[in-house]
Amino acid sequence: MGFIDLHVHSSRSDGTFTPAELVDYAVEKGLCAMALTDHDTVDGLDEIISYAKDKPIEIIPGIEYSTEYNKRDVHIVGLFIDYKAPVFQKYLARFLQSRMDRNYKLCANLREAGIDITYEALAEAFPDAVITRAHYARYMLDRGYVQSTNEAFSRYLGDHTKYFVHREKVMPEEVIRVTLDAGGIPVLAHPTLYGMGHEQLEILVQRLKDAGLMGIETKYSSYSLTEERQIRLLAEKYNLLQSGGSDFHGSNKPGLDLAVGYGSLYIHEQVLADMKKALHTKILFTDLDETLLTRDKTITERARQKILEMLSAGNYFVLSSGRSTNSILNVLETLGIQQNSPGGGIYASAYNGAVLYDCGSGETIAHYDVPLPTAQAIFDKAAGMGIHIQTYTDTHIISSADDREIAFYTNVIKSPYIVSMNLEKELSHAPSKLLAIDLDDRAKLEALRREVEESEIGADITCAFSNAQYLEFYNKKAGKGNALVNLCRALRVHVKNSVAAGDEENDISMLEAAGVGACMVNGNPAVKTHADYVTQQDNNHDGIVEIIDKFILNQ
Repeated sequence: MGFIDLHVHSSRSDGTFTPAELVDYAVEKGLCAMALTDHDTVDGLDEIISYAKDKPIEIIPGIEYSTEYNKRDVHIVGLFIDYKAPVFQKYLARFLQSRMDRNYKLCANLREAGIDITYEALAEAFPDAVITRAHYARYMLDRGYVQSTNEAFSRYLGDHTKYFVHREKVMPEEVIRVTLDAGGIPVLAHPTLYGMGHEQLEILVQRLKDAGLMGIETKYSSYSLTEERQIRLLAEKYNLLQSGGSDFHGSNKPGLDLAVGYGSLYIHEQVLADMKKALHTKILFTDLDETLLTRDKTITERARQKILEMLSAGNYFVLSSGRSTNSILNVLETLGIQQNSPGGGIYASAYNGAVLYDCGSGETIAHYDVPLPTAQAIFDKAAGMGIHIQTYTDTHIISSADDREIAFYTNVIKSPYIVSMNLEKELSHAPSKLLAIDLDDRAKLEALRREVEESEIGADITCAFSNAQYLEFYNKKAGKGNALVNLCRALRVHVKNSVAAGDEENDISMLEAAGVGACMVNGNPAVKTHADYVTQQDNNHDGIVEIIDKFILNQ
């Protein structure tokens, strides 16, 4: 087994080795893979990838972004980025222009201090490099303005000197989003260098995880054993990929060597294998009724075998529905798909994403409730308008009336029900969602929707139709789209590898959030306008197989 280095700099930013020289040195050191992560630039990537083409080393395209959090520099490393993607190039062009403007201002300030310096002279002295403060310090040292680079920083270049120009404020969440959009893995770099206590560092990690952070450097040249353990525990707690690197800069960081840091660094290639799994594992989110299920509420044998094939290949399968968790589990049993199928895993996104559930382990991953006072207010509004409404306990339906709507619903969804308008009496905890039903008049449901959305309670509630007769109410943090993103993060699957299949309005957010959103040909015409793909076959003729073959198994 080999070893790797996922944090390396070249002369295209503030390192002293050219990209080609880095490749030769890495091969000499015995590395099997290396990431070039120059500061805020990808100018060296074409050269290093081309030069390494016939060398016994894999090059991972990367970048190290400089961002600001609570007046501290925080660095995010982007690995496996598609650095030629338009979304990435657009971001980088804006960022580099901001850096250029800052450099001109800093040079003007230094000239006022009696230092003969221009940006053009810096660029000539350090061709092909992204100019950083390290280049300013070297320039001033070479021309006798300072006796050391430390003096250059303490007198002229430090954050608190009167000459320093702060760069445009870039938040870490922004570069995390850009990295994800470019198909890459965002990693929090060397977190112990930010001077935070344990509690503040964990707050940062949790915040960035919520923004889509996928990894953290658990191996770094300057970590003590205690620090390495601390960061590894954070990675495990927040289910982050482990990364690491030397932060090699050549002679600009004396004593720090490629691959081994200060002598004891070792990063196993399994770290890279875990990242590649996150990049290549696929996940299918599928609605049930009119999407996965046929008109008789089952699937064909061909569809069942295709799902098992997808799972055996190590991919994930998610049943995404407005139904309760128990109802989804009943469907799974009916389909003859074992909850502990080999390979990948099976999950439920229940109550329109209000509950994320691991069908194999039986554990709830996330839960977003409708506050009980809000639920009662919606119940009261619906009843006052003569509209059937219901919610759910863990085992029963709570129905506003014993009417034909509840009879219709339970004929399809085999679940016991209780008739009551007093939710506080019937519920032991806040419900996951509410469902209003009118079998004859959608206009009445539309009126209820307006009533809720225009009231105070509408600020935290999503109202969406799951079909013409069903109007759903759930927490704004839920929803099938949010559930897709949240489950991908929980499973360390890149969202670009997510595929969503649906047919109705409550599926729109899921189709838009997915890497590929597919609408069934039998779906709502309005939903098709939000889809990347519309199937040729409907739900009764293996439309789901079409989606699995085209986007999961690529057959």
